[in-house]
Amino acid sequence: MYRKHHNGQLSIEEFHVPFGGTLDPNNRWVVFSSLMPWEDLEETYAPQFSPTTGAPAKSVRLAFGALFIKQRLGLTDEETVEQIRENAYMQFFLGFAGYSSKAPFDPSMMVHFRKRFSEKDLKRINELIAERGKAMVIEAISSLNDDDSDDPGADEGTQISIDDFVKPADWPEGKNWGTLTIDASCTPADITYPTDLKLLNEARASTERVIDDLCGQHSDHRKHKPRYDRGKARAAFLNVAKQKKPRRRKIKAAIRRQLDYLQRNLDAIDALIASGARLSALKAHWWRKLLVISELHRQQTILLYAKTRSIPDRIVNLVQSNVRPIVRGKARAAVEFGAKISVSVRNGFAFLHWISWDPYNESEELIPQAKKYKQEHGCYPERICADRIYINTKNRNFCTRNNIRLSGRRLGRPPKNSEVNAAQKQQLSADQRRRNEVEGVFGSGKRKYSLQLIMARLPRGAETSISMAFLVMCAEKILRLLCLFFVAFYAWICCYLRLGPLLVALRNICQVETAKLLVAS
Repeated sequence: MYRKHHNGQLSIEEFHVPFGGTLDPNNRWVVFSSLMPWEDLEETYAPQFSPTTGAPAKSVRLAFGALFIKQRLGLTDEETVEQIRENAYMQFFLGFAGYSSKAPFDPSMMVHFRKRFSEKDLKRINELIAERGKAMVIEAISSLNDDDSDDPGADEGTQISIDDFVKPADWPEGKNWGTLTIDASCTPADITYPTDLKLLNEARASTERVIDDLCGQHSDHRKHKPRYDRGKARAAFLNVAKQKKPRRRKIKAAIRRQLDYLQRNLDAIDALIASGARLSALKAHWWRKLLVISELHRQQTILLYAKTRSIPDRIVNLVQSNVRPIVRGKARAAVEFGAKISVSVRNGFAFLHWISWDPYNESEELIPQAKKYKQEHGCYPERICADRIYINTKNRNFCTRNNIRLSGRRLGRPPKNSEVNAAQKQQLSADQRRRNEVEGVFGSGKRKYSLQLIMARLPRGAETSISMAFLVMCAEKILRLLCLFFVAFYAWICCYLRLGPLLVALRNICQVETAKLLVAS
């Protein structure tokens, strides 16, 4: 059951602090609380529960805010609860009426919170936060310009910055505007580096555990237990796994041996089920793992006797069976294991476009992202900055038809006119420098917002963590813009107050000298 809460923001004076005083209105969590679209979040969150039956669910502000805090600070579930319990500003952000030293919920609730927000919902909320943040920045700049209307050139630098991410109101209809930067990356999952031999050894040990549990249901079931030495089976694995560079022939022999052990275990499980053993008596994760092991055995058997080392939907982990190998070709890691994401930076704000657990060609994402840009801004971008893989014939033709400049070298020979050739090279260099923006998004996301290693094991939880990271980056971008404009304004005020008397003195000196020259003439 879900009871709708009043999501109107409490004032700082109304927030009860037992140790006296009031909260700082410029604190980042206070600013974030006014930035979040709590009403839209509740419209997404409330329909998941019955309005009349069941225990009352945690409020949307508590659930979403806890995920936001965890992703922003890079904490574990347990540490997130402790930080909320100790920090009054975080409790204000979560909608508390006053400070409380009690834990707001059990850390295990974070798993359920991640399931309640889908990737589609979080992408929509990210766009709402960006729009609300832009409105806050424009309002702040307008108030500053109203306070200082004496100097007509004081806000020229600020206006240029605003025009970089907000479309001017008098922009001609049908004319392209703005810059779209796109790229793709991989968010590695928290799994050990998979090898075929290691996966088969883990599958063999897991099936042995299942056989022991099934044999324990009845004494007559023990006759179906495989007659091999488990210690020798593990020793056969370690004999090859501990070698620094084993030969391919030895690896294949060890894989063949582990496959034989695994086949005997699977046959024994089938015999136990036929004799009356119940898989339903096992925990749910064991029979789910058993299904994955059966598919792993099929794949490894094909790979052993086929002349190829690749197979569709290859399993690389028994627990996170949704993870696939993503070939990246990077110097640090040629292959990564996790979700592949497609990201666009629209006029300074990063948005997550797509999450896929299977590898795909990212060049197919240019046209959908350009159409998404037009849906949001009413026109196509003036230019698209992308990597070389995006610059193919299909994308070139699309950009040419819609008057979009696509970054990259032009087809054909360079022009004979040296000035035109130099201008094209300068434009190419500028586009490549602008493309570094999306690389910076990936860098900050992986270093600061936990995209380097996704700790969530469930696919839904991992997708929520990835989407939440980009939502936090958008909110941080808005916070930096607000701080930047306020700092720039006060810096200009200080300079004006200091240089004002000096300018007046210089003007008086010039008037005196001019008068002397007129008298002398």
